[in-house]
Amino acid sequence: MEIILLSIFVVATIIGYFLINNVPSLLHTPLMSGMNALSGVTVLGALIATSEAIEKGYPILGGIFGSIAIILAMINVVGGFAVTDRMLQMFARKEEKHD
Repeated sequence: MEIILLSIFVVATIIGYFLINNVPSLLHTPLMSGMNALSGVTVLGALIATSEAIEKGYPILGGIFGSIAIILAMINVVGGFAVTDRMLQMFARKEEKHD
């Protein structure tokens, strides 16, 4: 079971790396808002993998790596929303000041 989980992690890391590297820099910000949903799924995956590792008899190691995975995925979600909000503010109409 551990080999399967490790294999999934390695394959997901490699695929994610190549996907992000092939996206042109002009598309990173618009795509980030859509990727927040996928990052939410990553958080759920990290929670499930952590609970499985703890249940299978690795409470300390599973808890440490699971916590790190959950924290990093949440940083990605929050950062994505922050960048999306900043991008949307650039397109908002500014009120004119009348003297």
